[in-house]
Amino acid sequence: MNKTAPAFTRRQRGAAAVEFAIVTVLVFFALLLGAMEMARLLWTWNAAGEATRLGARLAVVCSIADASIKTRMRAMLPALQDGNVTINYLPGGCDEQTCQSVRVTLAGYTHVPIIPFVPLSIAIPPFQTTLPKEFMQSAGNSVCN
Repeated sequence: MNKTAPAFTRRQRGAAAVEFAIVTVLVFFALLLGAMEMARLLWTWNAAGEATRLGARLAVVCSIADASIKTRMRAMLPALQDGNVTINYLPGGCDEQTCQSVRVTLAGYTHVPIIPFVPLSIAIPPFQTTLPKEFMQSAGNSVCN
């Protein structure tokens, strides 16, 4: 009786291990990519909230028409467009001298993941921050310039 394995069996040794390794690597990289995209989404979500708070802090001491407010918000969230940001004096109908508070709203912003071959965009929920208005002039104010 011959105790050596046939040639076909010897060629197949380790094939199951290689197939298992390929499947495991694909699952691992899919989970790794998913975790990285979730982290990017949470970072974007946090940056959107922080940009809104920064815009409100600037708007209470500067004129809401000051371009530096949206520019500094965009520095925190580079893909932010001017159309995504709304700055209002409250109550409605007041002007820079008579208003009591300022509201900055960030809405309509979408996060685009970098997952290859998956066309996906995730809408970020609207953020808004309202702060009481401080009567400081933007002319000569180093915060606004």
